[in-house]
Amino acid sequence: MVDVLHVPAFKDNYIWLIRGTAPNKVAVVDPGDAEPVLAFCATHGLEPGAILCTHHHHDHVGGIEDLHARFRLPVYGPTAERIPACSHPVSGDDVVDLPGLGLMFRVLAVPGHTRGHIAYYGHGLLFCGDTLFSAGCGRLFEGTAEQMHSSLGKLLALPPDTAVYCAHEYTADGLRFAAAVEPQNSDVRAHQRQVATWRAMNRPSLPSTIGLERRINPFLRCDQPDVRAAATRIAGQPLDSEASVFAVIRRWKDGFRG
Repeated sequence: MVDVLHVPAFKDNYIWLIRGTAPNKVAVVDPGDAEPVLAFCATHGLEPGAILCTHHHHDHVGGIEDLHARFRLPVYGPTAERIPACSHPVSGDDVVDLPGLGLMFRVLAVPGHTRGHIAYYGHGLLFCGDTLFSAGCGRLFEGTAEQMHSSLGKLLALPPDTAVYCAHEYTADGLRFAAAVEPQNSDVRAHQRQVATWRAMNRPSLPSTIGLERRINPFLRCDQPDVRAAATRIAGQPLDSEASVFAVIRRWKDGFRG
């Protein structure tokens, strides 16, 4: 049984701790800050056993060197990006095997947010960094709309019950935009109510699932008539592909203040 614990960091980041068969060791995903990880582990009798990094942004890598120095951890990160203390650069379709922790993940290449962004998939769990958010996706800082659309397609193809561990608490904001794109989507409205309840209790809105995201995430619904119609209205011209629909709604979201 794999257990996933969350460590809040900064304003809205989550650092995920994955516990497999080793009762007191965890794999740490995207530690942008070492201090909350160290404090959480001390409180719960845990010790970092490996670091999995999805991309090079500071809020995902800022704590790696401190954790590596203290525990001499193996650090896995994307081959195409500069990751501090990275001892195991990995690319799409590589396998991350952590026998001491009882964990194994397949690496997915998901460029778009950054040039070399990767995700880790295994045990029915997806750790996707800033590629996929609940009801949203990452901004295109280094990649193209076509790349991101293709990357999201890889994630959409995973089993519907895959648990989705995004790196930020952006769900409420994503749902406001999803409601603007598809005002008649009852799944979006229902999940807005659920997320509001969770957040009022200071509970994370994550993990999501691939099945849920298929119903509520406009960036995964570019094949749906209502999403295409909304994108066409914003673009003011016909759109000839799902990738072009995605590009329009991504630009729309960049300036959305609803």
